[in-house]
Amino acid sequence: MNAIANMARLTKAGATLAWSGARFFPEDAKTSGPLAVFGRLTAPLRKGTGSGNEARLSTALTSLGPSYIKLGQFLATRDDIIGRELARDLSTLQDRLPPFSKDEAVKVVEAELEAPLGTLFTEFGPPVAAASIAQVHKAKVRSADGGEKDVAVKVLRPGIEQRFKKDLDSYFFAARMIERFHAPSRRLRPVAVVDTLAKSVAVEMDLRMEAAAISEMAENTKDDEGFRVPVVDWTRSARRVLTLEWIDGVPIGDIGKLKAAGHDLKALGADLMQAFLRHALRDGYFHADMHQGNLFVDGQGRIVAVDFGIMGRLGMKERRFLAEILYGFITRDYTRVAEVHFDAGYVPRKHSVAQFAQALRAIGEPIMGRPASEISMAQLLGQLLQYTEVFDMQTRPELIMLQKTMVVVEGVGRTLDPNLNMWVVSEPVVKEWLESQLGAGARIEQAAEGAASVGRFVGDLPKLLRQAERTADSFAEMAEDGLRLDDESVKRIAQAQRSQDRWTRIGIWIGALALVAIAASAIF
Repeated sequence: MNAIANMARLTKAGATLAWSGARFFPEDAKTSGPLAVFGRLTAPLRKGTGSGNEARLSTALTSLGPSYIKLGQFLATRDDIIGRELARDLSTLQDRLPPFSKDEAVKVVEAELEAPLGTLFTEFGPPVAAASIAQVHKAKVRSADGGEKDVAVKVLRPGIEQRFKKDLDSYFFAARMIERFHAPSRRLRPVAVVDTLAKSVAVEMDLRMEAAAISEMAENTKDDEGFRVPVVDWTRSARRVLTLEWIDGVPIGDIGKLKAAGHDLKALGADLMQAFLRHALRDGYFHADMHQGNLFVDGQGRIVAVDFGIMGRLGMKERRFLAEILYGFITRDYTRVAEVHFDAGYVPRKHSVAQFAQALRAIGEPIMGRPASEISMAQLLGQLLQYTEVFDMQTRPELIMLQKTMVVVEGVGRTLDPNLNMWVVSEPVVKEWLESQLGAGARIEQAAEGAASVGRFVGDLPKLLRQAERTADSFAEMAEDGLRLDDESVKRIAQAQRSQDRWTRIGIWIGALALVAIAASAIF
């Protein structure tokens, strides 16, 4: 029954996309002859053929609901899977939906915080912004001095967890079918892709995690000039409710108001780019959704970020990789950049360092000497990631997220200063981080850490030797007597195999019926 329900949901989604006239496969995706002919014959009958693919996709996914909006936004960050053109079409998908009623929001707040609304807030207004997972209300609370202060209250949509669970089940079902019956797609690991989406959504639907993200970034940036985050009100926050300081600032995209307030736009553009690089390199933790709607400038000229539902993390290996390749391109040391790829294990040793350095030179040299307005670090990193297939590089989702965020940050920076030189702005941050990690002080610290690790290992040696002895005895016994399974295990394995074969046959028939339904929807 679960398989039938999943196929029904997928059939509805497929029919909606097909009827919209949107292209939802990569341009270079190969379709069989009959499907290609069918697509050409039915194209004039579909709606939306007069608008661009970007608008058709956005309309179709929005009509399918919150989980499909999130799926579209997630896939927009994975052009390694869907291709650059389709990722670009999805990149402008807006996470906006009609708000739910204030009464429903009040019920959620009172249930989560276990108190009447009047004891929590002195005033609770209507929604001021609504997205696929939650919406925001402006409210007031008593301040320490006896007055009132404004706060922002984020509330999850009622029933959103159940809706996402059903749709994610259908995504997993589709991914498993793709992996099972379409061998060429297995290298893209569709099940792992859906699992990444599911984990991301799970974090977004627990507002305590967003509060923790804000708290961690506040701690990381407490001494930074020109950047800050809102203060969390922990006493009025729970799993489905998040209360924050209300930000009275100018939206960073409102150039007219920024100028009228006397802000230095060029300095803001540089501050934004440097802040992002500090977060990525120094902290290994960055805001991965830094579009104009999530950035404000306060009265002191500081950039304030909001909406921390999507965050990115980089390990030390990835941070060093990023810093060294950026600095290598800045100094045009392509051999060093190539060596960094090999040292990090991103390129197999069967390839030539010199040949890879040649490919990097082909990326870097065309941007040297060009006007500052035409230089893009994000574009460079994107071209670098495109060499994954040529040099057998493994897909690095964290680097793809970093590159996509960098595209957005650069775009915002360029609206503030069209002549923003990304290399000049980034060089001090990258150079400072490399010196802190590779300088004499850092070497001494790393040596001390290494000595401590050796000490712990020596202390654990007796326990490790006992474990090794027990393992050797077990292998020796297995070699003499063979590996034996009890009767119950054998029975369960046989039962599972019979069940799997039965559901495979049912799945194939349901899939065939679903294709017929999609075709009928597209025609009629």
